[in-house]
Amino acid sequence: MERNNLYPIFLKAKNLNVLIVGGGNVAEEKLTFLLKSSPDANVTMVSPMFRDKTIEIANTGNVKRIEDVYNNGYLKDNHIVIATTDRPEVNVKVYEDCRAQSKLVNVADNPPYCDFYMGGIVTKGNVKVAISTNGKSPTTAKRLRQFFEDVIPENVDDLVKNLNIYRKTIKGDFEQKVEKLNEFTKGLVEKI
Repeated sequence: MERNNLYPIFLKAKNLNVLIVGGGNVAEEKLTFLLKSSPDANVTMVSPMFRDKTIEIANTGNVKRIEDVYNNGYLKDNHIVIATTDRPEVNVKVYEDCRAQSKLVNVADNPPYCDFYMGGIVTKGNVKVAISTNGKSPTTAKRLRQFFEDVIPENVDDLVKNLNIYRKTIKGDFEQKVEKLNEFTKGLVEKI
């Protein structure tokens, strides 16, 4: 049976620099997703043109737009790169340049040229759930995201904040604290 071997992490996008190569519909989608999840992300976009809606979205965040064609000099000082152009040869060049410089790269809609995927995300205050289909079905990830948005209660953030306060009052070493929190929270989530 095939399984998803991706390693999920949550990045502090405000501490990283993200480059989006492209300015069309796919770039707009990736930018929207990024800013929705991490409104404080540092983003640079490079493209010979930008859609009006992309410019509007870019103006809501810390997004620098550069009207130019891609060259590997734009990789400097960026940690993560997302290639979204409608020219496969440009996207492959971005991928190859990123690999040569040890940059994380995602070539939109081209899993063999991706170090990471941008899955479905549900955010309720401090709680964030990420969903991956291993790049096989973004539509399924979208539907699962919608499902979890409905079933995770809006007040889950209050629970997290209260448990954080409680956690700070527990005495003992790390193992004792984990054991106490596990015992305290085991009734919070029941299997359906």
